[in-house]
Amino acid sequence: MPPFLAEIFIWWQGQTWGTRLDTWQHGEFVGTDDAGNRYFRSKPGAKKQNRRWVLYNGYAEASAIPPGWHGWMHHRTDVPPTEDNYKPWPWEKGHLSNRTGSAEAYRPDGSLLNKGERPRVTGDYDAWSPE
Repeated sequence: MPPFLAEIFIWWQGQTWGTRLDTWQHGEFVGTDDAGNRYFRSKPGAKKQNRRWVLYNGYAEASAIPPGWHGWMHHRTDVPPTEDNYKPWPWEKGHLSNRTGSAEAYRPDGSLLNKGERPRVTGDYDAWSPE
């Protein structure tokens, strides 16, 4: 499908025409993350003040927002990572898309789609059985 038609009908692949128009009229570009997602905030004097949004590079998946930008998007900080010299912590992991339904999905022992047995229960749990 040509990109201009995709913008009219497909919301999950970036932006629609309405989002493009609203961003052009009311948005102020703030920055870009390593994945190519672009971040905006409402212009000073706009009708909807203190609004923040992201235009995804590819599929619209909220988990694709890195931790530094996530804090800014959710108003935990007023300074975007581009203006704050944000450095991620060593324990912060990069984005990994949702693997549910794929061959790489998490399947614990005892799952119907995984080999092995479910671990034995311990402690005060007794399995229910009908009388």
